[in-house]
Amino acid sequence: MNDFISIFADSDPTNVSTSVKLLLLLTVLSLAPSILILMTSFLRIVIVLSFVRTALATGQMPPNQVIIGLALFLTFFVMTPVLSQVNEEALQPLFAEEIGLEEAYDRAAGPFKEFMAEHTRQQDLELFLEYNGAEAPASVDEIPLTMLVPAFVISELKTAFQMGFMIFIPFIVIDMIVASVLMAMGMMMLPPVMISLPFKILLFVLVDGWYLVMKSLLVSF
Repeated sequence: MNDFISIFADSDPTNVSTSVKLLLLLTVLSLAPSILILMTSFLRIVIVLSFVRTALATGQMPPNQVIIGLALFLTFFVMTPVLSQVNEEALQPLFAEEIGLEEAYDRAAGPFKEFMAEHTRQQDLELFLEYNGAEAPASVDEIPLTMLVPAFVISELKTAFQMGFMIFIPFIVIDMIVASVLMAMGMMMLPPVMISLPFKILLFVLVDGWYLVMKSLLVSF
């Protein structure tokens, strides 16, 4: 513990540089969950995948671990250009001591702002700008993260729920057909879900549902 404290107390430039890098790493790691959920494609992906499972009415299949894991890998796939730009323009110059910590933060925020602004509805952003009494920004770089992030989140929620609604439609049709057939046969005591579940799974497999869902998610970005 004393060695750890002495690193920050040392006046040697090499140790100070190491201290800044370590402090930056700890800061990023502490904020990583919030950044992942609120500033990337993760939110839309995980909600849509959850809608798929709910529409199929398969309970916990696929398990939460599979849903989260798949959403994480898809997020990294979608965000690769943004992360590469952050690494080239902010992290590498910072580690090479070519720029300071504040400039590195501004450079790193730029690619994320561009990504979020591209998928944020104008009315959502205007909501937070008007509430704060701020003027319309001339460029994406002038939009504060405190306004852009919540606007991006509610835009992503709306998009995810729209996609979820479209996913639900064919499965609702199957439920209605099965329920109508059971009522016509006088089998009202038999839960329609028990009969419709195999047909839902069969339909989902026949149309290659996971491929279509993944394709729709990737195209949406």
